[in-house]
Amino acid sequence: MAGRRAARRTALVLLYQWDVTGQELASLYEGEVDDYSRELAEDAVERHEELDRRITDAADEWTADRLGALERNILRLAILELDRGDVPVEVAIDEAVTLAKRYSSEDAGRLVNGILGRIVTERTT
Repeated sequence: MAGRRAARRTALVLLYQWDVTGQELASLYEGEVDDYSRELAEDAVERHEELDRRITDAADEWTADRLGALERNILRLAILELDRGDVPVEVAIDEAVTLAKRYSSEDAGRLVNGILGRIVTERTT
């Protein structure tokens, strides 16, 4: 899983830069970007409005645009992985929480966990 973990981190960096700078995603690629990172980042950019709506629907009294760019993009990536179904739900959530804790804070980890938990619960009901 170290390969996917690194790919998620790369995709997160790309999405964060895209979100903050407004530059075209393709202009942010430096060096070799693995296929999984590229697919996740491109899918997130393509579907960002839908993903943000889902984040807003699952967040208590918060809209996706009020979240920090880092947390918003971690959530976008995790929702994409949940939708793809190529990793177990628990792995997608754990990886997202780990990214949030590592690059933001413990509170961000709890926020990401809560929102993703609601999204998963709503999918199964």
